[in-house]
Amino acid sequence: MTARAADHAGPGTSSDRLQRLLALVPYVISRKVVGLAETAAAFGVSERELTDDLNMLWCVELRTPDPYCPIDLSYEGGEIVISQAEPVDRPLRLGVDEASALLVALRMLAEVGELASAPDLAEGSALSRTIAKLEAAAGEAGAPSAQVAVEVDQHAERSVLARAREALDGGRRLHLSYYVPGRDEATERDVDPMRLLVVEGRTYLEGWCRRAEAVRVFRLDRVLRIEVLDVAAEVPHQAEPVDVDRGLFRPSPGDMHVVLELTPRGRWVAEYYPCEDVTELGDGRLRVTLRTPDAAWARRLALGLGEDGRVMAPAALAAAVRADAAAALAAYSTDAPGGAAAPGGAQPAQG
Repeated sequence: MTARAADHAGPGTSSDRLQRLLALVPYVISRKVVGLAETAAAFGVSERELTDDLNMLWCVELRTPDPYCPIDLSYEGGEIVISQAEPVDRPLRLGVDEASALLVALRMLAEVGELASAPDLAEGSALSRTIAKLEAAAGEAGAPSAQVAVEVDQHAERSVLARAREALDGGRRLHLSYYVPGRDEATERDVDPMRLLVVEGRTYLEGWCRRAEAVRVFRLDRVLRIEVLDVAAEVPHQAEPVDVDRGLFRPSPGDMHVVLELTPRGRWVAEYYPCEDVTELGDGRLRVTLRTPDAAWARRLALGLGEDGRVMAPAALAAAVRADAAAALAAYSTDAPGGAAAPGGAQPAQG
């Protein structure tokens, strides 16, 4: 297949657009006729961007069935019809990396489902059947995934989960010792449980927190201690379950926006803390935006990252981190024998 307009600019990167174009043809052909608005929504682009893609398809020539045969398409009246595109009318096969990543993720979800005793994720469920079908369809492309063992550390979390289920089934109140990473502290609180959730591979307890007098969601792997109290749970009538489709993290309007640039070794921040925005910068680097009410915690995080993180905003935080790093280095230099400089000519960590 050749393109006569290879330098035509389009939305996103050239790679993104090529993948969309290759997926667009089988998507439309499998439906015979499909609406312009419906297709744009399915591919996550605007109708104008989709129209640009369709105009690009006019420039695509296929070497079969006849040499240099253009694709025939129409989108008049808001309906898309494509024909004479047999060489690209089938969905693309998954690559080795894509098939392996998908299979590993699904197996992890199955493990988490077993941990949470979630019937929808149990053996023989739709998830198990999906894994089996994907393994068969992927063939050799999915073989590397078999070399990856997926195991969830279940011992501590099973104990917490069992206690949470006990409280839910018996209508009892819980006492939690819970680690709050945003403040780097353990908190004690009584919670009237409402339900258990599995979101993005992690298990959460949702309940009415007596300390906050509000609905809160607790990640089970951050529960340090749990006790079922001999007190009936009393969830207020005004307590409403969290809409997990909008995300579990609910920042306050007054929280500080912290922007960090991370090296590949600092990428764990985006996985461990809730981020409002994550941008790939290339070469494994990330730019992340977090929100926190605690400036001291943000300073500790930045200092702990050292050369693997740099504070881009706010400027006051970056200045504070530089000052803290310089003071620590000065103290280290003073404590060294003879007041010598730090080994290796170390420089203060950059904010």
